[in-house]
Amino acid sequence: MKNSIHVVGMGMCQADLSQRHLEIIENAGFLVGADRHLKWFADHPARQRRIDSPLSAVLDDIQSFAQSGTVAVLASGDPLFYGIGITLIRHFGKDRVTVYPNVSSMAAAFGRIKCSWQETAAVSMHARNGRRGLMQALAAAKPVFVLTDPENSPDQVAQMVVQDFSDDVDIWVAERMGHEDECIHNPNIGHAARQTWRTPNCVILVPNPASLTGPGLFPGLPDESYAHTRGMITKAEIRAVVFSKLCPRPGDVFWDLGSASGSVAIEAAFFMTFGRIFALEKNPNRAADIRTNAEKYAPNRVEVIEDDISAAIQNLPDPDRIFVGGGGKDLKAILLKACPRLASKGRIVINVVVLENLGTCLAVLKNLGFAAEIVQVQISRSSQMAAGMRMAAHNPVFVVTGEKP
Repeated sequence: MKNSIHVVGMGMCQADLSQRHLEIIENAGFLVGADRHLKWFADHPARQRRIDSPLSAVLDDIQSFAQSGTVAVLASGDPLFYGIGITLIRHFGKDRVTVYPNVSSMAAAFGRIKCSWQETAAVSMHARNGRRGLMQALAAAKPVFVLTDPENSPDQVAQMVVQDFSDDVDIWVAERMGHEDECIHNPNIGHAARQTWRTPNCVILVPNPASLTGPGLFPGLPDESYAHTRGMITKAEIRAVVFSKLCPRPGDVFWDLGSASGSVAIEAAFFMTFGRIFALEKNPNRAADIRTNAEKYAPNRVEVIEDDISAAIQNLPDPDRIFVGGGGKDLKAILLKACPRLASKGRIVINVVVLENLGTCLAVLKNLGFAAEIVQVQISRSSQMAAGMRMAAHNPVFVVTGEKP
């Protein structure tokens, strides 16, 4: 069957239509589009159909129209850039649909701010995993174009970025492109998060690569790199084993319970280019150490909570990964509150030195149906003596891993 459905990209305004676009529309027997575009052709003799919900009814009408004439579907921007063109091709097949591209909102927005967009990632907040996709794109330290919607408006997008990623991100908000009252804004991202924006709109984000991690962050930083009180720090070699068991991923929610120096929470930022990291520590001096260390190595990435662990976790989002470096006599109570909050297939790693706590961990994990594993780590470090070098042994640590079914 001949191509009877023509999808015409309308660009940002009527002036963007080429002579070819206008010819397709002029010769169509049926026009389908949004109210704004149909009004441009109010005097057109063709039968007109507004695009509304449910879309299935619109597709049925297009099918009916196409039996007796040529249909022109008027689509915003470029029909194949997160537009209706994809839906029409999937529904009717490539043989029946012809697409006439125009300026996309992405090209128009970058044109307005006079910047190249050849390395830009595009993210639609309509997508089910839009928030995660946005953070993944920002983690690549390249510009990101964001297609917004009423539930994910520019202020909501800005709040996500500040909360999950960094506040060191430039933002542009393009309001009502192609309308007479079009306006392009370049506010501080904190201000953008508190504003109300006119629709339609879209967003450009440009992260500062230098702010994504602090200087020299890597797993297993030497103990002396961190401020810590009375040796309260997970040793560098133990951290390496801990991360091999935790397997933190970008986008995870990470709890470090009894964080002490914050070394594990901070180094989690190396693996989690985005996501939320919480360091809980009730001791004020140690909490101060965590803040100092986080500012140095993972600025704006670690949320320090100075409170009792059992009380504080009630207000935290459910975790994907938990590390327990402290807990003492409260360890059982902490595990019983924390483990049920884990996501399916989530992991908890507990460092244990006292043998009685090892039994406690295993009993709790077994009762909760977790798959458990124990690794005993014995570290010896070289120490210089007058006659030469010797090995100085550190206390053995039991690294207990539990995975939620």
